[in-house]
Amino acid sequence: MPAAGYQLDTADLRGLERRLSPRAFLFLWSLVKGSFDCLGILRRRRPDVVVGGGGYVSWAPVFVAWLRRTPTLIMELDSHMGLANRALAPLARRVALSFPIPGRESGKYFLSGRPMGKAVLEADAGRGRELFGLREGTPVVLIYGGSLGARSLNLASVEAFGSGSLDFQLVHVSGRRDHGMLEKMLGDRPADLENYHLLDYTNDLPQATAAADLVVARAGASILELAAQGKPALLVPYPYATADHQLKNAEWMAAAGAAEVITDDGLDGAALGGRVRELLGDRERLASMAAASRRISSGDGAERVAAEVLSMAGEG
Repeated sequence: MPAAGYQLDTADLRGLERRLSPRAFLFLWSLVKGSFDCLGILRRRRPDVVVGGGGYVSWAPVFVAWLRRTPTLIMELDSHMGLANRALAPLARRVALSFPIPGRESGKYFLSGRPMGKAVLEADAGRGRELFGLREGTPVVLIYGGSLGARSLNLASVEAFGSGSLDFQLVHVSGRRDHGMLEKMLGDRPADLENYHLLDYTNDLPQATAAADLVVARAGASILELAAQGKPALLVPYPYATADHQLKNAEWMAAAGAAEVITDDGLDGAALGGRVRELLGDRERLASMAAASRRISSGDGAERVAAEVLSMAGEG
């Protein structure tokens, strides 16, 4: 944040430990210490509005703002209200939803869509191909599983595409945890890997997405960024996500015709390779999925949230 030009205040805040352990006591301590930290920050900053982005970091500042009668807005980025947001919703003036959530359609709730910045909305396919050394005229598949990576997706990718030459270009962002292991696995295989681009991490994921004809990924809230860029997707929901919200996210995108879904327990090299090649071979299907993807994202989530925040600030 400081590198981007924003001032940063820190507080001692920790996530809820859902089993009995020493970390549970640290969480209880942070409820007290973090609340006093946030009280000091709000006294010093004197904000007109406090915005919570979901997750445990939101709890103390939004709660303290409510105690101080400062208007608050919270954002839910998934198709399921997380624990912190469920606790904070009664205190918040407004709740911005990225997905439609049954039972939360009116009153303080409004459908904003996912807030996204220019890096996503202005990403360019040509620039993406240039950045990642990709040729024009050959299809591109992007596979990623978050900053740490998704091991099942990583292993299935190497199994599916790490042997023999590829008739498409693959950008595989593995995450740093598995990168060394995957490099060794690929190095041990007698394959022509000219079209297999394995990366541990990239700050230019929106540009890689813009260059892709098909994206294979987990199904966190970032699927709305895929929709904003009009990308067809093959989604593999993380099976241990809270309240199975990644499956709900994926099913929402699939119901719109913008994605297909593979369950994690059904994922292996044969399944992944077969589905990717089937989709790449059906250009009409890919075009239909891309059009459906564009239809479900307005791309103006940031503006909608900002307008609401400024309105609340004016009331104050």
